[in-house]
Amino acid sequence: MKIRLIRHATLLVIYHGKTILVDPMLSGAGTMPPVVNSANERLNPLVNLPHDSVNFTAIDAVLLTHTHRDHFDDQAAAILPKHVPVFCQPEDQAKLQELGFTGVTSITDRYLWQGIQFFRTGGQHGTGEIGQKMGPVSGYSLQADDEPCLYIAGDTIWCQPVAQAITAYNPDYIILFGGEARFNEGQPITMGKYDIDQVAIHAPLAQIAVVHMEAFNHCLLLRDELKTYLQKQGMQERVLVPDDGEWFFHVSY
Repeated sequence: MKIRLIRHATLLVIYHGKTILVDPMLSGAGTMPPVVNSANERLNPLVNLPHDSVNFTAIDAVLLTHTHRDHFDDQAAAILPKHVPVFCQPEDQAKLQELGFTGVTSITDRYLWQGIQFFRTGGQHGTGEIGQKMGPVSGYSLQADDEPCLYIAGDTIWCQPVAQAITAYNPDYIILFGGEARFNEGQPITMGKYDIDQVAIHAPLAQIAVVHMEAFNHCLLLRDELKTYLQKQGMQERVLVPDDGEWFFHVSY
C-alpha cells in the first residue's frame, strides 16, 4: 500500500495492486465560487493541483465518500472515463448515473472488488441543523489479504459511527478529513484538533494522516497550526500532516 495526497480530500491509493482515486476535485485554482456564509470569500480551490499530477484517466476505480463539490466537482465529472468503476454511497448512485458513468456501484454495507473488501462506514458531517443540511456522508474501511486495514473516515466530526468503525475494523492506518471546516454559525463540520485527539485515543496502535486542509475557503485549521499542536501533544510520530503531492503510508507486506 502507498497513498498520495493530491489536494484536499483527493487521494491516490495504491492498494492490492489497484490504483484507486478517492474524492476527485480536479478544477484549477480559483475557478469555483467560495463557500458562502464562511469566514472569507476566497475563490476555490485555493491552490492548484500539483504540477506532476496523476494521469487521472489511468486509474482502476474511483471511490467517493459523497458528492459535495469539494469531493467530486464538474471537472472530475467531465474528464474521468465514464466506464471506470465508481464506488459510492447509495444516496449518490442516481446522480452519478445521470452524469453518464456506467460502472457505478453503491455500497450499502460491503462490497468485494478485485480482491479488495470495501466496508462502508458512517459519519456525521456537523451537528444540529447544519449537520442535517449537509446530508449523508460515508467513510470506508479497505481490507485485502496482502494489505493492512485502511480506514478513510470521510467528511465527519468525531462521533459514535467513527468510534464504531474503529472498534469494528481495528484499522492499521487511518485517513482523517481535517481542516475544521465551518460556517459563520454553528460548530465545525469536519475534524479539528479535538476530533483528531479522540481518534488517536481510540485507535492507539494506528498510524493516522490528516488531509482536507488549505484547499477550500471554509477549512480554517492550517497545517502549521495542527503540526504545532501535535508536537506539543507528543503525537507528531503517529499523526502525519502530508503536503499536497506527498506520498505517505508506504507499506510492504
